[in-house]
Amino acid sequence: MLTRRATLAGLVGATAIAARPARAQAFPSRTITIIVPYPAGGPTDVLARLVAQNAAADLGQSIAVDNRGGGAGVTGSVLAMRAEPDGHTLVLGTNQTHATNQSLLKNHPFDAAKDFVGVAELAEVPHILVTRKDLGVANALDLVKLAKDKQGGLTCGSTGVGSASHLAMELFKTRTGAPMVHVPFRGSAPLATELIAGRIDLSFATLPTVAAFLDAGDVKALAVASGKRTTRLPGVPTLKEAGVEGVEADAWFALFAPAKTPGAILDRLYQAAAHALNVDAAKTVLAAQGMTLALKTPAELSAVIPVEIEKWAAVIKAANVNID
Repeated sequence: MLTRRATLAGLVGATAIAARPARAQAFPSRTITIIVPYPAGGPTDVLARLVAQNAAADLGQSIAVDNRGGGAGVTGSVLAMRAEPDGHTLVLGTNQTHATNQSLLKNHPFDAAKDFVGVAELAEVPHILVTRKDLGVANALDLVKLAKDKQGGLTCGSTGVGSASHLAMELFKTRTGAPMVHVPFRGSAPLATELIAGRIDLSFATLPTVAAFLDAGDVKALAVASGKRTTRLPGVPTLKEAGVEGVEADAWFALFAPAKTPGAILDRLYQAAAHALNVDAAKTVLAAQGMTLALKTPAELSAVIPVEIEKWAAVIKAANVNID
């Protein structure tokens, strides 16, 4: 028979056990979803699926890729922002979704630096300063001089108002004072057609969109708008090497998680993503997309996002660029 003292002791013990915090579940405890805020088939989608395929075994859980295109990448990004901050929902963001959109889009629904936390930068794609083959300039400084000397300046094509190629041009203009007339196109194909035909003078184009035309001699590369040369064009200098400072405009791709995701989970995801891409087979796939491996840790990525936002906000404001 239980005594009154024993009964009370049992109740106190049970209450104490109930009051203890539940032990945290091991991460990951279920399928991880990488939201791609763009349609299937593009470079962002290819990169997400490469990470998903190669990191699943490391994490011990399957990784699903969910394409949620729309709103210049906003739709999928918002979906990720609103997810539980437990590491099971990520978004593969870009310089558009997590840097320039905030200044380009009216009523933008999130602050990339506050509503997200970095998991890992994964890859970069350089923009190349290219001209029509008969423009008659040998380097970037010659181009600047020609633009200043020519009545009305030079024509510079982009893949659309507010696109990365457009903003790279605006940054170049800010740094050099070279007058240019912006000519937006609906994508890279018509832009390349007009550049090859000689109906526009130049463009800041991503390497994948112009590599074949450079190989064929249809257009000319003057410089790389990046902090380093690209192995694909080893003889082409960076703009800094060519005498133009402060025009780094790489396109980049990175994994983000909702704000307040625990640091230990971010570190676990970073290690898995880094291991997934830092192998020869993965690097071959990246190269086929015109990408280079560019790993940043969660802390490094989170630190650079406010800098990127501020940098491009200044360019957008100075050029009065806006998208309705």
